[in-house]
Amino acid sequence: MTKTHTPFVDTLQSSLQKNLQTLKKLLPSEDILTYEFQTQDKVDCALVYADGMVNKELLGALVARPISALELKQKTKNEGGRVATSEKLVKTTARFPELKTVENIDDALAEILDGNTLLIVDGIKTGFIAGAKLLPVRAVIEPPTDIAVKGPREGFIEDVKTNMALVRKRLKTPDLRFETLRVGKRSDTAVAICWLEGTSNPKIKEQVAQKIQSMNIDNVPDSSYIAAMLAPRKHSVFRCVGNTEKPDIFAAKIAEGRVGILVDGSPIALTVPFLLTEDFQSSEDYFISPFMATIFRFMRFFALFVAILLPAFYVSAQLFKMQILPLGLMLTIASSVRELPLSPSLEMFVVLLLLEILKEASIRMPKYVGMSLSVVGALVLGETAVSAGFLSTPAIIIVALSGICLYTVPDFVETGSILRWIYLIVAGGLGPFGIVLLSAFLLYYLISSDSFGTPILAPFSPLIRHDLRDTVIKEGIERLAERPLVIGSPNRTRFTAQKKQGEEEND
Repeated sequence: MTKTHTPFVDTLQSSLQKNLQTLKKLLPSEDILTYEFQTQDKVDCALVYADGMVNKELLGALVARPISALELKQKTKNEGGRVATSEKLVKTTARFPELKTVENIDDALAEILDGNTLLIVDGIKTGFIAGAKLLPVRAVIEPPTDIAVKGPREGFIEDVKTNMALVRKRLKTPDLRFETLRVGKRSDTAVAICWLEGTSNPKIKEQVAQKIQSMNIDNVPDSSYIAAMLAPRKHSVFRCVGNTEKPDIFAAKIAEGRVGILVDGSPIALTVPFLLTEDFQSSEDYFISPFMATIFRFMRFFALFVAILLPAFYVSAQLFKMQILPLGLMLTIASSVRELPLSPSLEMFVVLLLLEILKEASIRMPKYVGMSLSVVGALVLGETAVSAGFLSTPAIIIVALSGICLYTVPDFVETGSILRWIYLIVAGGLGPFGIVLLSAFLLYYLISSDSFGTPILAPFSPLIRHDLRDTVIKEGIERLAERPLVIGSPNRTRFTAQKKQGEEEND
């Protein structure tokens, strides 16, 4: 929040009217309301709050009514002749569970703008903050971007306090810690850092806190702003900060030793350090048999390679190495593209561009209109383009298959789309050699990338055999008794495995 000082005072005064005049100058907006009332012995009091952000009924029942029934005047007067009032009596009379004091004008302004209520009493230099927030928030529902057939259905919402409670509900331990920072000179957004004391790496927590505190930005509307600031490579195609909308996944990552970040106003929580293999893991993998989870993970890896490389291989085969295709397939493709006016590279570029346009249009349009648009657009445009001889059937099939395969890994869609375009351009210019060369460059780039000191390609590079138990292959829970070594948790033991039959019960 921007610090705004009056030219006269920086602290609250004993005069109620002077305090109200100062607050009105600093907060001239019409939604900042003031409710004035008197105690039983005619001492002036006032409540200052932002309209629509507080529970007025609660304020009236627990603050205004009890204090209005008080007699605050003491029998003696101070040297200045003003009536002396009791700060302690006000605090004990207000039946509010969240009541704290402020003396600084800036602190009072920050509390009012945050949704709390300022109580000021004539004759007392201290203000009282009542935490009577009633912010408009949506209900806790299943997140639309992370649907699970099995497992918890709850998802984070835009209120950071609710999100903290959802995490606390799953980690009922005194070791769970939250540290709230204020970011944004204008928005004054609350950012909560979450970690498990004794389990999370304290160095990572300190690095996260330092980077967040060093942010010099006006407004933080979403956690993506924090993720961009935390990323070691600002323009990297691959992300280095994990995100999730589900409290159960967030709590599981915290329990592994990671550090979490919750941002007020965003339903997406962040976790660091991040490993690339996390994109291929689903919450359902931990609610089904390890055998089926392993099969599904292999399918996701295979589908991602098909989504990124299939269009590029199709173009390079047509332009450079047609003989690598089976004879029957080669003849079918040759007959389909014989009279096309476009080159293979330009044809695939046009089809991919149409796919991206249809995807964007279906997302931006209203829900039911978007569904109709995507179906009708794909059928009409595809069939018409093939009939007119503008596009070939194999190109449309390949792009459709590539798009379907890419969405098997939802968290990798953005990166996969960019890589697909890059591979297509390289394949059209250099052929199979360009594909191999680009793959080698990307592999080197991933090996040299890290997230807060943790290689994002781990545990494959560097090879950590212990951590391979929950990557492409998902082993049973009895084999996951220790936390991943690559996270660097000071507490490696996750749980104590049961002893095998034949071993003594008491050592």
